[in-house]
Amino acid sequence: MEALDTVHITKDDQDSLFSMLAAVLWLGNICFSTITSKNQVEVNLDEAVANAANLLGCEVDALVLALSTQTTQSGNDNIVQKLTLSQAIETRDALAKSIYATLFDWVVVQINKYLQAGKTYSGSSITILDTCGFEVSHKNGFDQFSRNYASERMQQHFINHLLKHEQEEYTLDGVDWRNLDFPDNVDCLNLFDKPQGILSLLDEESACSKATDFTLLNKLKDQFLGNPCFKGESSSFRICHYAGEVLYNISGFLKNNREIVHEDSIKKLLLSCGNRLPRVLGSLGSLSSSMQGAVTKLKDQLSELIQLLENTNPHFISCINPNSKQLAGIYEEDFVIRQLRSFSLLEVARITRSGYPTRMTHQQFVERYNFLLMENTPVMDSLSTLVAVLQQYSVLPCMYQVGYTKIFFRSGQLAILETARACKLQGILCAQKYFRGARARRSFNDIKSGVTTLQSCIRAKRARNEFHYLARRHRAAVLIQKHVKRWVAQKAFAKQQKLIMLLQSVIRGWLARKHFNISRSLEMTKCNDLNLETDLSKNLHEFEQNPPPVEHSVMVELESRVLKAEAELRHKEEENSCLRQQLQQYEMRWSDYDAKMKSLEDLWQKQMTSLQMSLAAAKRSLATNDVASLAGRPDLSPSYPYFDSEDAMSFETYTTEGTPAKRSRASGVALTKTPEGVRNTISHLFKEFEERRQIFEDDAGFLVEVKSGLSVSNINPDEELSKLKVQFVSWKKNYRVRLREAKAALKKLGNPETPQTRRKWWGNWSLK
Repeated sequence: MEALDTVHITKDDQDSLFSMLAAVLWLGNICFSTITSKNQVEVNLDEAVANAANLLGCEVDALVLALSTQTTQSGNDNIVQKLTLSQAIETRDALAKSIYATLFDWVVVQINKYLQAGKTYSGSSITILDTCGFEVSHKNGFDQFSRNYASERMQQHFINHLLKHEQEEYTLDGVDWRNLDFPDNVDCLNLFDKPQGILSLLDEESACSKATDFTLLNKLKDQFLGNPCFKGESSSFRICHYAGEVLYNISGFLKNNREIVHEDSIKKLLLSCGNRLPRVLGSLGSLSSSMQGAVTKLKDQLSELIQLLENTNPHFISCINPNSKQLAGIYEEDFVIRQLRSFSLLEVARITRSGYPTRMTHQQFVERYNFLLMENTPVMDSLSTLVAVLQQYSVLPCMYQVGYTKIFFRSGQLAILETARACKLQGILCAQKYFRGARARRSFNDIKSGVTTLQSCIRAKRARNEFHYLARRHRAAVLIQKHVKRWVAQKAFAKQQKLIMLLQSVIRGWLARKHFNISRSLEMTKCNDLNLETDLSKNLHEFEQNPPPVEHSVMVELESRVLKAEAELRHKEEENSCLRQQLQQYEMRWSDYDAKMKSLEDLWQKQMTSLQMSLAAAKRSLATNDVASLAGRPDLSPSYPYFDSEDAMSFETYTTEGTPAKRSRASGVALTKTPEGVRNTISHLFKEFEERRQIFEDDAGFLVEVKSGLSVSNINPDEELSKLKVQFVSWKKNYRVRLREAKAALKKLGNPETPQTRRKWWGNWSLK
């Protein structure tokens, strides 16, 4: 699993891979039953068929059809034939082998995709090829035949490259060389590869449905009769390989060579599967519809491999088995020597010892060793330079040969030049090392000096910045302290001012409520007076037209009451004059208080202006110095209430028209003709006088309080005082008229014998 993850095979493909491997195992468990006399079979629908179809992702019927029938094309028609038991078994095995082989090819393709070079591919590569060696067992069959054929092909390439091609290269390049004899396996390979060889006859017999292993053996005997590399027997044959003679049992050759049967049916089955991987395998093209056998395919693959190896520069590593029993710790000398001889390693060692294993072109030699010459050596061509280098290092002429294009060295001679080259390169490297060290030290000292200067500048700049920062913090701290102290003072001042305003608002509220009650009483009194005046005028008019008879005692009583009312009126007028004087005194006090309040307001306004200017200066200082610690602080300057809450309280100017009637009983009093009616009228006038006097006193007192500042209201005290005077004068005139009418009514009801006396009594009272 980890290896598949390494080559970037996805989890889904891994699951499909293991599913198909399991399907191959289940295919081997599928069994068949004979159903007709012609040996036609049907597939047993057991657990193996169901599991194999499920793992492949196909229908059970499709798998059964592919395993038990064969479709052939005759013209434009497709003919479906039932398979025999042996054909069905071969088809089952061929399907399992085909799936496994195609699956193996797909994994190889995925690995190659992961390992392939990118866009910067240079064209050079290193490839490792591991091939199986020669194999001989007690019973050799088709598998050993195929492996030994592959070993023969690789042995031929080995011989050609190390022995044959080596000597040919010496001859072509003009090297003085005597050719050596070596064993060659060309005759054995012709036995396999010629047009009427073993492989061709094996494919021919595999294509024939009636052929058997023994018919193949008979053909081989007839074809290779007299060939020294082939010997036929009753049920087997012998082939003389390069490693020795091997006896092969003919049993199973045709069966194993018929690796793929009914390729079209298998391909259709894979393409119809529901899983993605079987469909991919079916479309890879590795499943060919041709009837080539397994050995022919092996031959083609080996030919491609040999062609690829011919285009490379191979190096060979031969592995020798220490014993034929394949056991550890056992060494069989004869067995090892036989392997060395069969692999032609003795000839290779002889050629290597007497030949020239190391070679290179003249140009390559000059490019590699030219710098070994002395400095005073003149520049020459490649061949002269080559000879000069060899003479300088005393390489014996018998240890090398100079060809037309290459120079050939015996074993170990090139090591002299390589040692000299390594020593000189080491000296060059030492010189370069010391030179680079000196240059690096000089560069390091320069950089160190520059870094030291830069560090000093940076530290100085940092120290200056820190000093400026501390200075700004100090100034900011002083400024904060100043604003905090100012804020504490302002807070105390605001608290004191708030308490003063609260006290003033309470007093002004009390005075305003008192003034409101007085104004309401005045309005009610005015309304009642108007009603009373109307009723009185009406009663006087009726009384003048029809004066009722009045008794003398009643008249005397009414006159006494009138005299008493006039005396009381004079007393009220005196009190009114005293109130005017007090009002004047209050106005003077109000003027003084007003002047003081204005001076206090001016002083308070100046203080507020100074505080606002200080606050603005502090804000500008904080913004200029960019003090981060003060950026989030709220403004320390308190906001002063310029107006008290009670100052907003306003009272409307109350007039006599807006005063509700308070005494409704007075509105119904009328001057009747009877003495009792006149008496009631006089009583009503007396009561009105008392009520109006009290109202005027309350109004005058409220205006004095407003004027002096003891009460808060939005009315103009001077204007209201003038209005109050006008109301008083108007009421006094109206009251005088009604009083005269009451006098006239009393005269008519009084004693006619004493009119002068009564007139004198009324005349002593006058309203001013």
